[in-house]
Amino acid sequence: MADKMATRQAYGKTLIKLGEEYPNLVVMDADLSKSTMTAEFGKTYPERFFNMGIAEQNLYGAAAGLALSGKVVCASTFAMFASGRAFEIIRNSIGYTKANVKICATHAGITVGEDGASHQTFEDIALMRTIPGMTVINPSDGVSAEKLLRQAVAMNGPCYVRLGRAAVPVFYDEKADITLGKANTVRDGNDVTVIATGIMVSEAVIAAEALAEEGVDVRVIDMHTIKPIDEEIIIKAAAETGAIVTAEEHSVIGGLGSAVSEVVVKHNPVKMAMVGQQDTYGESGKPEELKAKYGMTAEDILKAVRGVL
Repeated sequence: MADKMATRQAYGKTLIKLGEEYPNLVVMDADLSKSTMTAEFGKTYPERFFNMGIAEQNLYGAAAGLALSGKVVCASTFAMFASGRAFEIIRNSIGYTKANVKICATHAGITVGEDGASHQTFEDIALMRTIPGMTVINPSDGVSAEKLLRQAVAMNGPCYVRLGRAAVPVFYDEKADITLGKANTVRDGNDVTVIATGIMVSEAVIAAEALAEEGVDVRVIDMHTIKPIDEEIIIKAAAETGAIVTAEEHSVIGGLGSAVSEVVVKHNPVKMAMVGQQDTYGESGKPEELKAKYGMTAEDILKAVRGVL
């Protein structure tokens, strides 16, 4: 886990490769192309790049139009503005029409850091998973970001791809089998399961290794696709380990924790705990300090695991 990369960086690099492979790929942005890492695509393929300015609703309305005209569109801005400001446009113009738009939203969660509460979104997964037919992806590292983005572009239909600002550990090998809609067991165990998503996967692995020293055998699952969620792996984990902890850089209301509990309660109710933003706003600060203050660290996962055992 020595190497680190922000998932938004992997997004930017992958776009350049996809631009060559997909002549009908169009990339759009809302005056944040350096931050969202779409700027290099714009330099490489200027005729297929559109900066719509600080007008997120126009961005996604235009993206829908281009997609319905036969283009594959990756449209980017910060997650707060994509899911928040443009929700109605995404719901009606992209979701309802099944437009082939990939909403690639960066700077999600508490690790936006110094940008503060106005830019830290904990609601985006919850909002996007309510839209009928919307695929929701939250990669955990640079490798999974590239592999999942490639699959998102290859599929036909709307997709929300959640990306982060801060560099996070790269723990997947380039040869790893990462398939949209199918979660990955990154560490096996029989005592309890931690189902994590995004940057919390690496935190879950750290917590599991610490608990192993206490004799607790923790299974860690990377739920990179929130919708459609991998029900089979959740049901299996509940049956085999008897307790589940979810971990997400998102509100525990409506996000991964809610999605997993919906499956568990229908098929095999077990004791659960949810690590994530606990119905509060954030504040300005350094990402690691904010993760600690708002309860999204390996230590918080460790405590939650002890609580369900």
